[in-house]
Amino acid sequence: MVLLRQLLGDVLRQLRLRQGRTLREVSAAARVSLGYLSEVERGQKEASSELLSSICKALGVPLSHVLRDVADQLALAELQHEPVMAGAPEHDRIPAESIPETPEGITGELRADMVAA
Repeated sequence: MVLLRQLLGDVLRQLRLRQGRTLREVSAAARVSLGYLSEVERGQKEASSELLSSICKALGVPLSHVLRDVADQLALAELQHEPVMAGAPEHDRIPAESIPETPEGITGELRADMVAA
């Protein structure tokens, strides 16, 4: 089972590392303890919406961007763990070969729909 807090922590850690920043730098900017931020990044703590907002501000990224990345990864994890819809008629099942192997394989399709709306 995929836990939302683990995906969220992974996305936050990836953003921080891409920026070349340390936990200490981000925790100070977000005004959250170093240990707590570390636990959030490792998926051990559920972050409140206020804390997420503060971390995102410290990273200089919109909360909506982080949540979109988490949603994309969650969608991919769901597809990879359940390639066919349980109990669905054969014609409604998702063929295994059509499941993307990376989040980038599904984001264009999802984000195009979001932009068009």
